[in-house]
Amino acid sequence: MKDDLFRTIEKFEPQMISLLSDLVAIPAISPLGGGNGEYRKAKYLSVRLEEMGFGKAEIYSSQDPKAEEGIRPNLIVRIPGKTSKRLWIVSHMDVVPEGDISLWDTDPFKAVVKGRRIYGRGSSDNCQELVSSLYAAAALRENGLEPEYNVCLCFVADEEVGSVHGIQHLIREGLFSPEDLVIVPDGGNEKGDFIEIAEKSICWIEFTVDGKQVHASRPELGSNACRAANEFSCAIDTALHNAFPDEDKIFEPPVSTFEPTKRNANVPNVNTVPGRDVFCFDCRVLPHIPLEEVLKVIDAEKRKIQERRNVKITYEFLQKEQAPAQTPSDAPVVEILKEAIRDVYGSEPHVGGVGGGTCAKYFRDEGIPAVVWCQEADVAHMPNEYAEIDHMVNEAKVFASMMLRKN
Repeated sequence: MKDDLFRTIEKFEPQMISLLSDLVAIPAISPLGGGNGEYRKAKYLSVRLEEMGFGKAEIYSSQDPKAEEGIRPNLIVRIPGKTSKRLWIVSHMDVVPEGDISLWDTDPFKAVVKGRRIYGRGSSDNCQELVSSLYAAAALRENGLEPEYNVCLCFVADEEVGSVHGIQHLIREGLFSPEDLVIVPDGGNEKGDFIEIAEKSICWIEFTVDGKQVHASRPELGSNACRAANEFSCAIDTALHNAFPDEDKIFEPPVSTFEPTKRNANVPNVNTVPGRDVFCFDCRVLPHIPLEEVLKVIDAEKRKIQERRNVKITYEFLQKEQAPAQTPSDAPVVEILKEAIRDVYGSEPHVGGVGGGTCAKYFRDEGIPAVVWCQEADVAHMPNEYAEIDHMVNEAKVFASMMLRKN
């Protein structure tokens, strides 16, 4: 049975390439990124789903007046199974903008097949997984196989800029249950043997240091915001690392990270003492550490610098997300995914955590043990993004195997 199923998926390769190419040609960029949203891509997919025999997709639209037709559509296709348990495969329709067009060798929104790759924006992130999940279900039907679970293929909006109109909207609609098996195929590695079950908390902070601007020949008349910012940045760097040395081997690196990153320009000339300096920290914190504890350390250092340097320091959060509890490594969805990976790749998969920022977080927030997995080249959001055809075929085999796997 497995050999017949996998041969069918291989036979579908030309159709998979064709569908992926068609999807690349329909930009689905968020209005926040200067686009019109996912309406046209969802409309096209709805037609293709009916042509493929899946019937009419369920449509759950989130209202967004800035998007085409004022909506951000999410599609769901359900394939009845032997049991009432549900397996969700959640891929996203939206893509990021193309960026600097001069860095592309081809038109980003016209798919080009070269060798065993398909080039185009969104080809890897996330059309590859959308197509592979769909043709996994098609292969089961072609072979007259009934899935073990009720299979729910979910094609969502808005993943690239926060999932407010996508996964978060569907969760608010009450579509998911803690008993569901949920896989979000939107992160992985080249070998296809890594299953993400945890992520770190994210805290992006922008600090503003206000002093008094003066001529650099008379520094005693002012308060040098640049010097205070330098000192403050080094102080919180040291203090945070000293306060939170904990390790968790499920992550790489296994520690919390606190990195000074962006710094804004202050004064344009050398001979002026800056009165304002703005810089940022990117903090990725092990999930068992409350972010409020991190802020207590920052506030303590802030008070010291303000007093010592006669400046005022304020900050705002560009992003602040406390990570939920990890998906248990022995959760049913992890076990059936591991078995499917062994089936397809003949290798032993491993579980782990990432630095933060996957949309599986929204499921874990609700107590739904989601996993993130795919076989991908690390080219998402880059110029000349591409999907590996072999990866797409392998993913379809994994998804098909999961659909048949008893828990």
